[in-house]
Amino acid sequence: MLLRHIRYLTAVVDNRSFTRAAQALHVSQPALSQQIKELEDQLGVQLLDRSGREVRPTDTGVVYLRYARHVLEQLDEAARAVRDVEDLSVGSLRLGVTPTVAHYLVGPLVERVRARHPGIELSIRVTSQEDMESLLRSDALDVGFGFGDMPVDDIEATPLHKERLALIARADTSSAFKPVVTPAELSTLPLALLDASFSTRRSVDRYLAAKRLRANVVMEANSVAVLLEVVSQTDLVTVLPLSVARAGLSTARFRPELELRPAALLRRRGVYETAAMRAFIVIAREVSAALV
Repeated sequence: MLLRHIRYLTAVVDNRSFTRAAQALHVSQPALSQQIKELEDQLGVQLLDRSGREVRPTDTGVVYLRYARHVLEQLDEAARAVRDVEDLSVGSLRLGVTPTVAHYLVGPLVERVRARHPGIELSIRVTSQEDMESLLRSDALDVGFGFGDMPVDDIEATPLHKERLALIARADTSSAFKPVVTPAELSTLPLALLDASFSTRRSVDRYLAAKRLRANVVMEANSVAVLLEVVSQTDLVTVLPLSVARAGLSTARFRPELELRPAALLRRRGVYETAAMRAFIVIAREVSAALV
């Protein structure tokens, strides 16, 4: 209500007339006069001098208008900012990703977001799924990339692609030339693996344990990048998502296949979706579909 009073007051002052202001605002002159009178009664002062041929602000009115116009400018700026957010001229998104997903998904995601919505600012945190869920609950993250095989009541998981694990070795390593590796063969290879805090490592351990075998782990690390660097420089081999393999490395499938892991987009259940989040989800699905 007060906002309308202020707009009516500035219209009268700008037009120096109730009649012209009423025409500009498309309201009746009595209704306009009543609104101004209500504002003056509310403030307990006279804002307009109506005694002359033209309506002018009183000294009190001049002071009030100085602040009132500033308020209107701020509100108009806020409305423009809202429109900018809705049309994605500006925006921000806090994204969490698990380490394995970060290695192959973040680059294509950022590339497509930058090409389509350069005004969106991204903040990316690489973290474990457990920590990611906690950050989503505390509103420290807007959306996360993890796995949907561990359902949680307050976290909504939107399925994306299935992450396929593969044996990865240096291209000139003899084991790399075998297109298919069995559990027994895997257990004999010198392995550089992620440590047990990663679900990828736990998948490998379960895979071998099902055949009463154990991994020959020569080295552990908590970084996909470190493992790839080590594999590219040594005779060690690793088990990682197929999508992280790069030039100079060879891959092999498993028979029987290691479990496929359902990558998922994670959000706090019932969270408000900003325009930036809605646009990002569309892009995430596109990038994920290209990995299948």
